[in-house]
Amino acid sequence: MSIPQSGGGPIERREQLAEYLASGCKPKENWRIGTEHEKFGYCKDTLQPLPYEGVRSIEAVLNGLRDRHGWAPVTEGGKLIGLEKDGANVSLEPGGALELSGAPMETIHQTCDEVNQHLREVKDIADEIGVRFIGLGAAPEWNHDQMPLMPKGRYKLMDAYMGKVGTMGRSMMRRTCTVQVNLDFGSEADMVQKMRVAIALQPVATALFANSPFFEGKKNGHKSWRSRIWRDLDDARTGMVPFVFEEGFGFERWVEYALDVPMYFVYRDGKYIDALGMSFRDFLKGELPALPGEVATMSDWADHLTTLFPEARVKKYIEMRGADGGPWRRLCALPAFWVGLTYDQGALDAAYDLVKDWDAETREELRVAASVDGLQAKVAGVNMHDLAREVVAISEAGLTARARPGSGGLVPDETHFLNALRESLDSGKVPADELLDQYDGEWQGDLTRIDAAHSY
Repeated sequence: MSIPQSGGGPIERREQLAEYLASGCKPKENWRIGTEHEKFGYCKDTLQPLPYEGVRSIEAVLNGLRDRHGWAPVTEGGKLIGLEKDGANVSLEPGGALELSGAPMETIHQTCDEVNQHLREVKDIADEIGVRFIGLGAAPEWNHDQMPLMPKGRYKLMDAYMGKVGTMGRSMMRRTCTVQVNLDFGSEADMVQKMRVAIALQPVATALFANSPFFEGKKNGHKSWRSRIWRDLDDARTGMVPFVFEEGFGFERWVEYALDVPMYFVYRDGKYIDALGMSFRDFLKGELPALPGEVATMSDWADHLTTLFPEARVKKYIEMRGADGGPWRRLCALPAFWVGLTYDQGALDAAYDLVKDWDAETREELRVAASVDGLQAKVAGVNMHDLAREVVAISEAGLTARARPGSGGLVPDETHFLNALRESLDSGKVPADELLDQYDGEWQGDLTRIDAAHSY
């Protein structure tokens, strides 16, 4: 999850809120790719999740990355809670999952190199202290009490609030992992088209990357339990944001949505101040109960935007948020999938033509069906497997048109990063199906074997 934002002065005009989003507009030659991924850490011998402190712990991994691989520390309240280097950062999810938020890169080749380097560095430290990391959408065995809450003020406040809204917020915080990609837009109109494609096709990403069929030691009846958790978390800040498809949608409409989302906190002088359930509209008027008389800053607005959790999110860029964390190869496939769909205008237009006539009910039904059935989902005449074939073909065409070479020109474009998805389309099986086959077959129902079989 996000680190505190900085650098913004007082909000003097309401128009500044939309202007902040619009400031993300960039010419196409400046569009970049930012990949994020999370993974669960555990002790190799006990198979238990990592505590924050100790010889085998999250803190020990962070210390190792800092001391051996040149990362700069990020602290809060005297605790090491993250790292920074070369435009990237390593941070902690609430339950101790380790996240890489990659630097903005020009090509999938570069962002994949960054992912590979990060995982090699993590493995270097982890092997030495008897720790492993695994990429899954949800923790397969551990219960809530086994997953320690990390020492970040933001998480303490969120944990308290999640118990009051929905039923699965705390499960999301401690026991889910995702892979995301952050992408740029060139104009308000470009943002609108990309957001409509992003929201409508997020269920396809959920299906292709589904990788969480187990929870609390047993099958859960879903291919993506992570997606199921997000459906019952907090209706005010999650979901398929149907207003994105309404006439007149743009930066100002996103501002209205964000202002309607209750606040979590205000960050001041290195501390998180409880503003749970309060209104950012009141904050704009200097009437926030948590800070009476104080007017919101642009940093506060940037922080508040990080507390919105729909399937795709607008900040100064667009975040694609619908995929489970997973195997090493799919960490590069996810950015390739979305870059192919959105960074070539022909591909973006083709993707939009696929979805422009769907109604909100169809989009929501696809979201639910993808989490349950993966590629086998069928909704309102839409066959997910057939839809995914078409969408991946559009993405491949977009990557071909981009023609961004790698390996010193030996690789002509970025299309090979879709190979893992093509294999799923050929077999009809996504990672969740493969896990279930192993569980019912060679593992003979012994879920502890997932760790050795699928750790990085």
